[in-house]
Amino acid sequence: ETLAWAQANKNNLELCQAALDKAAAFKGLTHREAALLLACEDKAINEKIRETAIKVKEHIYGSRIVLFAPLYLSNYCVNGCTYCPYHAKNKTITRKKLTQEEIRREVIALQDMGHKRLLLESGEHPKYSPIEYILESIKTIYSIKHKNGAIRRLNVNIAATTVENYRKLHEAQIGTYQLFQETYHKETYEALHPKGPKSDYAWHTEAHDRAMEAGIDDVGLGVLFGLELCHYDFVGVLMHAEHLEAVFGCGPHTISVPRICPADDIDPSTFTNAVPDELFLKIVALIRLAVPYTGMIMSTRESPRVRTEGLKLGISQISGGSRTSVGGYAIRSVQEMEEKTEQFETSDRRSLDEIVH
Repeated sequence: ETLAWAQANKNNLELCQAALDKAAAFKGLTHREAALLLACEDKAINEKIRETAIKVKEHIYGSRIVLFAPLYLSNYCVNGCTYCPYHAKNKTITRKKLTQEEIRREVIALQDMGHKRLLLESGEHPKYSPIEYILESIKTIYSIKHKNGAIRRLNVNIAATTVENYRKLHEAQIGTYQLFQETYHKETYEALHPKGPKSDYAWHTEAHDRAMEAGIDDVGLGVLFGLELCHYDFVGVLMHAEHLEAVFGCGPHTISVPRICPADDIDPSTFTNAVPDELFLKIVALIRLAVPYTGMIMSTRESPRVRTEGLKLGISQISGGSRTSVGGYAIRSVQEMEEKTEQFETSDRRSLDEIVH
């Protein structure tokens, strides 16, 4: 209904300008207003969207950028996500789970690079990555005191779980709990997730509610652009943010904007909803205008050019020097170097120093 309304009104420049004026006053946008501006093809309006996003980003965030690195603990997974090489049927990927000592080595390697903030990630598997393993790993990571101090913030991206388990994560003093919806389109979601706990659309979609009910105030949303029509998921993630604000009095701490990219047995060209760079950057700008005080995250999936432009338009957090493989930061042997454990190929391969400077 929102998308149809946006299409019907996309040439109403008065409506578009009114939405832009509201955004320029740092008052945000409703999902309908944002959908209208995304549908609008007027060149002058699109240039104003860009200019306003730059203004809002500079006013609220200045030149500050938060840097972090993902830390993959395990790639064992019981789910069947068709866009992720961790899916249970993939026989070509090397399965690996880090021991606590290996986690220590990874964290020390990351601290040597200069990292203070990490994002813990793991596949979903009751045997290889139960909540007890995740909690033990969090304790290990926070306990490490290396030459330049300790990890200041550990964000966590693990599968949807119970209120009880979210309480345990809260007690473990995690930073933000991140979980990406992938797509909000229910039929598409169910087709892309044919098996495993993640195939339950409602269980996955309501995870942030359970996390906030458990006391986790900082939650992160995200979609994987390219799985479904981007206009649909753009509206979906903004409606999700509005829902959390309405129910809990607090919207998401962050919104992530990954795009589908090449991986072990995944070919992005088989997905027909690819989002070109310019449209993708317009989405970034409009999310910044819609939720001006919400952090926005872009990973090394994107090229240096797209990341640089994204930072101008609204991105406030980026990963740097990332390894998306299990144990990728402190690789010890030729055998380990040859193992295929990564979740996706990175496009921005610059070191942390190169990104900073």
